[in-house]
Amino acid sequence: MADVDAPQQDNEILNAKMRRFQEFLDSDQAGAIHEEKLRSMMSRGDSRLLVDVGDLRAYDSKLCGQVLNSPAEYLPAFDKAVAEAVAHLNPEYGKESKAQFSVGFEGDFGSHHVTPRNLTSTMVNKLVSISGIVTKCSLVRPKILKSVHYCDATKQIHQREYRDATSFSGLPTGSTYMTRDDDGNVLTTEYGLCEYTDSQALHLQEMPEHAEVGQLPRSVDILVSNDLVDKVKPGDRVQVIGVYKPLAGRAESSAGTGLFRTVVIGVALRSLAKHMLQSAMTEKDISNIRKLAQQRDYFGQIASSLAPSICGHDYVKKGLLLLLLGGMEKNLANGTHIRGDINMLLVGDPSVAKSQLLRYVLNVAPLAVSTTGRGSSGVGLTAAVTADSETGERKLEAGAMVLADRGIVCIDEFDKMSDQDR
Repeated sequence: MADVDAPQQDNEILNAKMRRFQEFLDSDQAGAIHEEKLRSMMSRGDSRLLVDVGDLRAYDSKLCGQVLNSPAEYLPAFDKAVAEAVAHLNPEYGKESKAQFSVGFEGDFGSHHVTPRNLTSTMVNKLVSISGIVTKCSLVRPKILKSVHYCDATKQIHQREYRDATSFSGLPTGSTYMTRDDDGNVLTTEYGLCEYTDSQALHLQEMPEHAEVGQLPRSVDILVSNDLVDKVKPGDRVQVIGVYKPLAGRAESSAGTGLFRTVVIGVALRSLAKHMLQSAMTEKDISNIRKLAQQRDYFGQIASSLAPSICGHDYVKKGLLLLLLGGMEKNLANGTHIRGDINMLLVGDPSVAKSQLLRYVLNVAPLAVSTTGRGSSGVGLTAAVTADSETGERKLEAGAMVLADRGIVCIDEFDKMSDQDR
């Protein structure tokens, strides 16, 4: 009797959570905002509603805390509530394309806003916000959600749903595909009636300017599906909101050690613009800049303050200052683009502080990536196609030139690079 009541009890809990989210969407505080967001989403042809965590916290702080700490229990109910809200506004929207409506989050996540370095065991199964650089993107692959089969012998139609470890709507079902029914009759798959969703794997790396000095940047795998695929490319700086979840990996890696592969299952993606990453200048900074501009030899004074521990090299320091400031890029009326970036090659005898100047530029520039000519090839500097060790599929991986877009690439020992790569 308890087994029979269990599914009914689960449905009641799911419906209760769905009603709480519907009350939030229809509340006086944020009802008009969410209705406008829903209409804007439908006008764009999207299927994901972005909800501000701050609005949810202001409406019900307890519900917000439960969503942040146990998102897997609430996301299926919230997705169902979004689908009903869309059906209330426009019953025909998404029926033809079989759209899978879902909810995403944005806003201030507080202590749940972390970097790949801060993803520890305390964040497992919680909703997190991570900022970083996309270094790898896998191919977009279709993933089956429901298969439909027809039996010629019995003239009956069979259906089966599939869920993997990344699903929030229930336990994994396994990947065994139906080829025969219970009586052993052969089944024919009706591919046109089956339901699929797109899936893609991303590799998110810690931003170079946020990585600790002398340590390699940390990274984490991101799994996205449905409308979030093909939203970013290698080299993009993004903020990913998702659920940090452990998955059963290969047997040799987890057997006897208790270690599992951890991924972030994305529910929202947001591109970070370059101006958002730069620190804002204070009034004191602006007053100091104006005071310095009134002096006669301000250019030489700023240049001499570059790497003050190194004596001399005045012209080299002036060149480095111009490189840091950059030129003025131009976009002509005929579509021609003239770049404003300056390239600089330091040539000199050993032990004349070439690498020290390079390291100083690396620490001063807001966005800089360091590499060496000895270990880099031309492909490694721009982009490379690599094979995934687990799936075997090929991925596009960004190199140093892509990661430092709109920044500075510091290449030490440039002479060790082959002539072809140069």
